[in-house]
Amino acid sequence: MADSNFDLIVVGGGPGGYVAAIRAAQLKMKVALVEDQHLGGICLNWGCIPTKALLRSAEIYRQMNHAKDYGLSAEGVGFDLDAIVKRSRKVSKKLNLGVGHLLKKNKVTVFDGFGKLAGKGKVAVAKDGQAVATLSAKNIILATGARARVLPGMEPDSKLIWYYKEALVADLVPERLLVIGSGAIGIEFASFFHTLGSKTTVVEMLDRIVPVEDADVSSFLEKSLTKDGMEIITSAGVKSLKKGKTTVTATLEVGGKTETREYDRVIVAAGIVGNVENIGLEGTKVKVDRTHVVTNEWCETAEPGVYAIGDLAGAPWLAHKASHEGILCVEKMAGLKGLHPMNTLQIPGCTYCHPQVASVGLTEAKAKEQGQKVRVGNFPFQANGKAIALGEAEGFVKTVFDAATGELLGAHMVGAEVTELIQGYTVAMGLETTEAELMHTVFPHPTLSEMMHESVLDAYDRAVHF
Repeated sequence: MADSNFDLIVVGGGPGGYVAAIRAAQLKMKVALVEDQHLGGICLNWGCIPTKALLRSAEIYRQMNHAKDYGLSAEGVGFDLDAIVKRSRKVSKKLNLGVGHLLKKNKVTVFDGFGKLAGKGKVAVAKDGQAVATLSAKNIILATGARARVLPGMEPDSKLIWYYKEALVADLVPERLLVIGSGAIGIEFASFFHTLGSKTTVVEMLDRIVPVEDADVSSFLEKSLTKDGMEIITSAGVKSLKKGKTTVTATLEVGGKTETREYDRVIVAAGIVGNVENIGLEGTKVKVDRTHVVTNEWCETAEPGVYAIGDLAGAPWLAHKASHEGILCVEKMAGLKGLHPMNTLQIPGCTYCHPQVASVGLTEAKAKEQGQKVRVGNFPFQANGKAIALGEAEGFVKTVFDAATGELLGAHMVGAEVTELIQGYTVAMGLETTEAELMHTVFPHPTLSEMMHESVLDAYDRAVHF
């Protein structure tokens, strides 16, 4: 064992942890980062990045099957699932190595092991049950992330029942696929396998899919997926899964009635739980609420000198939120001036199904619940020249404004490349932009972004092209 003194110890090397470590190093802190599995965390290795690689393959496959619509010919179009998965893993590996390079470049000391609080200002590091080091620092950031919520009786077995890790390295495209949960993870996997040929059923316990999104987006997406052949069952639950030799029999509860169905594979996407176990929270003032560490707007826990960021610290469960928190709390502990506390309403969310979904801020319903009078704009993809030229005339852009002040309260999109477009509205919200500035902003033509402009205009009865 070795005792080492640092200015900051970061426990966890995911998108929150490694970014926090790098920013601290830039601010001339002596930094240690402890990671026991893989740099880049779940997002880079088993989440955001590899799923996007899979979905890109599915997107190209979809386009190839519609080559005729573009005046092109493509015969005998097929796919190699093993090659698709290998490409996805290769992308993740490349970025994993890149994170390691960045940490080395910034002189962050990386400890390969499991980190655990071991008294005030101390972290014990162990690997395979063997002590590696005891580290000391004035400040400690917990960035241990989260894992999939495992439902009793529906545990993953790498064969018939999959969670996200098993789905990412699938050995086949199931003929009949059941997806439990319609959040971003469930819908993305449903979209991927459905595009490759699975007869896909999505079961959601709430009354609409992607339930965190604006109701109009949920409705549109459900109609689009259903039109494409996917089965969507809302206000329903899966009571049990019974595994056979090669299939799974699911007992569904729909409308107060139960029915059994047979599937070749099941993907469970029922949320996440924070990794709060065995990290030394006992004996500290750190508070845990429903498996997530409680923090204030500066990512501080109730224990002096201990911070928590990312999925460990609560919703929204997004990599970019974790990275922003990492930078925020490091700059706060460094005493930088002019900082703004975390505002989760200004964090955009993206779902990379087909069509894509993206949003930021309040939904129309949420704004009204808060008693605000709103003006709402809506502009369809089918009225946009670039969307028509792309052959992607499906979707819309919706904007929600405060009727009294013109403040942009929220923006909600569904359609091609909206995950790239949403940042325009995110910047606008950060700058406290009103409808007046957005109306007078010149958007390039022909682009999909013109719909963002037209949606603003529509909120004030000034839309030109619809």
